[in-house]
Amino acid sequence: MSSALARSRKARAGTDLLCERVYRPLAHLVVLALLPLRVPPPVVVLASGATGVVGAVELARGQLVAAALLIQLKTVLDNADGQLARLSGRVTLLGRYLDSECDLVVDAALFAGLGWYAHAPVAALVGFVALTAVLSVNFNIERLYRGAAVSIPEAHGLTLLLQRSYALFYGWQDTLVERFVESRLRGASDEARAAYHDRLTVAVLANMGMTPQLAAFGVCIGFGHPLAFVWVLAGEIALVALLVVRRETLRAGAVLQGQPGGIT
Repeated sequence: MSSALARSRKARAGTDLLCERVYRPLAHLVVLALLPLRVPPPVVVLASGATGVVGAVELARGQLVAAALLIQLKTVLDNADGQLARLSGRVTLLGRYLDSECDLVVDAALFAGLGWYAHAPVAALVGFVALTAVLSVNFNIERLYRGAAVSIPEAHGLTLLLQRSYALFYGWQDTLVERFVESRLRGASDEARAAYHDRLTVAVLANMGMTPQLAAFGVCIGFGHPLAFVWVLAGEIALVALLVVRRETLRAGAVLQGQPGGIT
């Protein structure tokens, strides 16, 4: 691994294997081409978003191969913008919020395209909600595992507008997951908290992030069955539910061990 690729990595508690093995190295080639040109990272974010929206249009038109390829290109560019920002020392709040909100627009466009193509608007809406839920759980469980609080830095101008949009679309999801977790750990011992915030859950969820989601969507589209991705998401929701049950079991076991006369 090149030192530049290592320096461009975002610190995460879990490893997205598909991203690390395939998409980040591909994105790094894009970054190496853009660095000498001093391309601002937000431009790459917008290019990624535009590529995803065009992919959604192609999906709605029934051009499945083109749609699948555009979605993969979008994923490469989505990985490139953060790498470029970190390597060039231009990590900004504007880029952070713009990236999150462009992803949301692309997801909404892709499922709208799916609903149009498959004549299944309800299934597409269910898929969009399921994907949003899985991505939110992934982000927040990893954040809580690291003990990082939601921060709202001071912002102005366009950054402030994007910050408020983020709060509208994402803030309630962050709060919901955090309150649920805290309700399960209220009054819990340090041992119970440590057991609840287990690394396996973080590792599994890391491989259900945006990159593998769009890769799976692209595969379903490329094979001519884009609606199958909704069933993939249904399976992911079931897996998330199993992980929640597992965490409850771990917490209960830690509580039992900490009780007088309990298992040690």
